[in-house]
Amino acid sequence: MKRTRNPKQRSYHHIKTGIVIALSAIFILIGLGALWVATLKIPDVDSFESRKVIQSTKIYDRTGNILLFDTGSNSKRTVVSLSSLPKYLPEATIAIEDSNFYRNSGIEPTSIIRAILADVVSGQYDQGASTITQQVVKNSLLTQDKTITRKIKEWVLAIKLTRVMSKDDILETYLNETSYGGTIFGVEEASQQFFGHPAKADTLGEAAYLAAIPQAPTYYSPFGLHTADLDARQKLVLRRMKELGMLTDTEYQAALKEKVQFLTKDSKGIRAPHFSLYVKDYLVNKYGEDVVDSGGLKVITTLDYAMQQKAEDVIKKFSASLATNFNASNTAIVALDPKSGDILTMVGSRDYFDKNIDGNFNIATARRQPGSTFKPFVYATDFMKGYTPETILFDIKTEFSTKCNPDGTPKNPSADPKKECYSPGEYDNIFEGPLSIRQALAQSRNIPAVEALYLAGISNAVSTARVMGVTITDPQRCGLTLVLGGCEVSLLDLTSAYGVFANDGIRNPYRSILEVDDVNGNVLEKATESPKQAIPAEVARQISSILSDTNVRMNSLQPIGESVGRPVAIKTGTTNDYRDVWTLGYTPNLVVGAWAGNNNNRPLTPNVAGLIISPLWGSFMSQVAKNFPPEDFIPPPPPLSDGKPILRGVWEGGVSYWKDSVSGKVATQYTPQDTRQEVVFANVHSILYWVDKDNPRGPVPSNPGADPQFASWEYAVARWLPSWKATHPGLVETTDMTIPTATDDVHIPGNIPMVTISSPTPGTVINPGQLLSVQLQNSGRYPAVKTEVYLNGKYVNTVRDNPTSFSFVPADVGTVSGENTLSITLYDSVSQQAQATTTFRVNQ
Repeated sequence: MKRTRNPKQRSYHHIKTGIVIALSAIFILIGLGALWVATLKIPDVDSFESRKVIQSTKIYDRTGNILLFDTGSNSKRTVVSLSSLPKYLPEATIAIEDSNFYRNSGIEPTSIIRAILADVVSGQYDQGASTITQQVVKNSLLTQDKTITRKIKEWVLAIKLTRVMSKDDILETYLNETSYGGTIFGVEEASQQFFGHPAKADTLGEAAYLAAIPQAPTYYSPFGLHTADLDARQKLVLRRMKELGMLTDTEYQAALKEKVQFLTKDSKGIRAPHFSLYVKDYLVNKYGEDVVDSGGLKVITTLDYAMQQKAEDVIKKFSASLATNFNASNTAIVALDPKSGDILTMVGSRDYFDKNIDGNFNIATARRQPGSTFKPFVYATDFMKGYTPETILFDIKTEFSTKCNPDGTPKNPSADPKKECYSPGEYDNIFEGPLSIRQALAQSRNIPAVEALYLAGISNAVSTARVMGVTITDPQRCGLTLVLGGCEVSLLDLTSAYGVFANDGIRNPYRSILEVDDVNGNVLEKATESPKQAIPAEVARQISSILSDTNVRMNSLQPIGESVGRPVAIKTGTTNDYRDVWTLGYTPNLVVGAWAGNNNNRPLTPNVAGLIISPLWGSFMSQVAKNFPPEDFIPPPPPLSDGKPILRGVWEGGVSYWKDSVSGKVATQYTPQDTRQEVVFANVHSILYWVDKDNPRGPVPSNPGADPQFASWEYAVARWLPSWKATHPGLVETTDMTIPTATDDVHIPGNIPMVTISSPTPGTVINPGQLLSVQLQNSGRYPAVKTEVYLNGKYVNTVRDNPTSFSFVPADVGTVSGENTLSITLYDSVSQQAQATTTFRVNQ
């Protein structure tokens, strides 16, 4: 009889059968999966550590903290070692990304199962569940596609990678290669971009922010729209660190209170673009394109980024008015340290990214006509030849071309006077007449400048400019127009050359780089200074004295100079066609050049540079000069006290003698300075009548007419003089220049006063606060008119009422005790003087 199973037995049998079938299916699937995995093409992890990580070149400001430019076109990264980082930076990453990092095998099975279930439910393969090791694999060895195949490869490779690399090496790779948004990869690059300093300087709060970002770099970007969520995630990082024992409660609370400041995002990916690319060009020329693009150089430049920002802001502020009022679409500024040559600021256009003005073209290094800013080089050359700031030149209508007659007509009647002749005008259409070089340079007069260039010699002036840093490529093409800016120079060269005036004649060639390091930190290049005395110190001081002299400075520049708040030398320049306007100026420790115009050479609205570009220059200079210690210009040598009158500021004649104002006779060696008066024989001529242009302090030329310019200069003076005499009738010329023979008979040795101190006598003792009586004996021919009194070398008083008998209380002068020295200087009625000295004691 067949046995029948009860329902319970049948149910158990079915369950058992189902389990067997399910397990068999699972094993089959696992086997098939293993077979499938075995057939997958998985990258070789053994080559992982030998792969080349491309690192772009980083160009920094002079602090080494502000990143100006990263040459990487697609990604920016800088590799750092794990050991160089503060311990809380990797700890923060572990806390939020993979708290079991140092214990797992490269994957977290429970997290994988949870992710698989979520993926199956959603139908998407986007659940991360990635350990730090998995993320390294994903970023370094695999594509970014979201497939089950890639995910399985990731798990397998993570396990393999854990076997061939140490955990520290994996973590270091992660921190160097994970994305922080856009083109920013690695903690070093992120620290520079977000905080402006290297990762080794990160604070705990900053480290927590860096750990918070990689989960969703775009969403959590500090430059994005979700900064509140970023702040919340940063706090989550800190909380996890505390929970994991990485932070004490004190450290945790301090980090929560820390105010982390993010840098402003540079939307263009480059700061100080003209300067940065100027530096890059130098690097490419020296090290090659490949090294600059992928060699990981670290470049510390000379740029002062705070000053650079001020320059950019000032240009932005003035741009609209320059364009509207003066038709100037572009502007540039360069600032240098004359004591080192460091380029502190370089703005090559109003806006690097403005295509309408060719903004990416660097005007700071382009060659333009400098206008009157070239004049100081000419006058400096004159001073080296023996001319002086007091030398007189004539600002009068003058013909300078030797192809033309003195009246401005061509010697060849058929020639075009506009092409053959050269008779420049003045910017204000006024001729000032005789001016000292000090006045002529400070007020930027054109005709005296052309005269000065002729006296200096074109080749000599070009040589002076060259040793100071300005190269003129074809000076003969410019001729005498060179002094008015007829040949081209660059703003960078010109500003650097003005630094020679600022630095007492010493040239430090401009430089843009302080140090270049390779990817391993080896120094490839380090800046050194190479100062050279380009022009004599006294010549530089003479130019600085003139350009900083507020007594002769142009009215339009007075408020600009005052705004700087310290002594400042200023020179402006405008080209004849109004295509360029310049302002160059300096203190002893800062030189700044500014330019305005149009890249296409379109003329500006006619005006003087002092009204166009100088306000912009002054606005910038007044902001940045105060960041440098106050420093005065060293005074130049005193003016000549003797020699040719025209070199000493006297233009009425070239022959003179000194007479004594008391006797009315020719002064002698005994004549006091106070009674010496110069007598000039009025006989007005141009300077070429009185000096050999190549030896101004030598003899008067015996045949001045041999000079090719003499006839024209003399003609100009003769034509101007009658109009001047009409308003100055006191000038009467003479041809008799015989110097009298009778000499001063008042100031002779026998008439010099002889003075003695009769009281107090040496050894006299007085009490503190006691009145000291002074009695003098004067045996001179002329009566005493005043006595100067000195106690222990300190000036006390000048006695006039009774200069030979007076008294004073020594204690009123200062603390006196012990032995003291009383000195007097007595002056008689004809300005002769005599001295006497005695001693006295004061009781203690």
